[in-house]
Amino acid sequence: MNTELMEIKNGTLYYDGCDLTEIAANYGTPVYVYSQNVIKSRIRELKEAFTEKYPKNRIAYACKAFCCTAMFRLLQKEGICADVVSGGELYTAIKAGFPAECLEFNGNNKSRGELELAVEYGIGRVIIDSLQELEMLEKVCAEKEKKMKVLFRITPGVKADTHDYIVTGKKDSKFGIPLDDDIILPYVKAALDSEYVEFVGLHFHIGSQLFENDGYLAALDQTLALAEKIHSEYGFWIKELNFGGGFGVTYTTEERKPFSFFLDPLRENVEAFAMENGFEMPALVIEPGRSIVGEAGITLYTVGSTKDIPGLRNYAAVDGGMTDNIRPALYGAEYAAKVANNADAAADKVVTICGKCCESGDILIKDISLPALKQGDVLALFTTGAYCYTMASNYNRNPVPGVLFLDNGKAEWAVKPQSYENMTAGDVIPESLR
Repeated sequence: MNTELMEIKNGTLYYDGCDLTEIAANYGTPVYVYSQNVIKSRIRELKEAFTEKYPKNRIAYACKAFCCTAMFRLLQKEGICADVVSGGELYTAIKAGFPAECLEFNGNNKSRGELELAVEYGIGRVIIDSLQELEMLEKVCAEKEKKMKVLFRITPGVKADTHDYIVTGKKDSKFGIPLDDDIILPYVKAALDSEYVEFVGLHFHIGSQLFENDGYLAALDQTLALAEKIHSEYGFWIKELNFGGGFGVTYTTEERKPFSFFLDPLRENVEAFAMENGFEMPALVIEPGRSIVGEAGITLYTVGSTKDIPGLRNYAAVDGGMTDNIRPALYGAEYAAKVANNADAAADKVVTICGKCCESGDILIKDISLPALKQGDVLALFTTGAYCYTMASNYNRNPVPGVLFLDNGKAEWAVKPQSYENMTAGDVIPESLR
């Protein structure tokens, strides 16, 4: 687990200067807590490994990992761009006052309404994920008399070494345009000839939670071959090349690789290719999400009931579960944890941490060694900054927890917790039932 900015004082766990037991007492549980300083540290690492090595490079945070108005403000202060994949994420950026030119719109099956919002706001890029999308965007731009820069997302046919649910670059994928000359080249030509879109380059994304760079390099080879073919056919050399994201983080025992491990060989290979062929070096773009916020987040729970089944298993139930963290149930994600109010005690009992939902699969951690748990203990689950809040649900009519931003001993709401009133605000009783 990541222990950055964590310390134990008198048996109590602190994070970014904040007493996590006091956080639980004052703000309630379950609650997501994020260290602003850890997020800023990751962004600084990325800048050192990427944008500072070539001034045209750009970092676009993948908002799907964690999205709220406060996060957009933090990104703006740190001077990086953002990648959105829905109208809701785009609207959140607009509400936060995030600069339009620093936004790119990714994702498959964008609706007409979403594209209209993007064009009206004047975002920097739309990443085209399907051939029908290009046609729809052209119509929207024509109606609004605006022009939009676009990249084509290709499916490079690379199988990344990760869970099948977070592989995105293999040939059989719902994402991207197939790497087939007869399919993609005519649409590149249409984009180059268009009055309403400006084709600027290519995009690929092979998957998430990756620890090796060979998949990226294989995808890059495919992409550069296509870029050369586009130049040969139409005399156009790409201005931008987007590598996506997917850099792995530490959940339990994984060793997070430095960003340079992925980015240096990618940049060097593009530089070598451009030099060898006499092309101008394109701007390079990355879309890290999990690797910026994953390790910055912790979820705090309060232990409720415990149950020991002799010779089989010991259970401890917390006041959250799959509604605030679906990842273990969805694809077997694993986590580390500590008892915040008993942080230096010996971890001498094996226990399974379960949630309160009416599902047998509502297990957060199976068989973890912790001090003996009792009702009222505060459990801290680590590396929950990515894909927990953003995938939270109201299953069993459980409200979505709030989000706290921590900064050098200070805690403030970034997202207030959902109340029962908030949760039922959209409920309507039909006339026939009144």
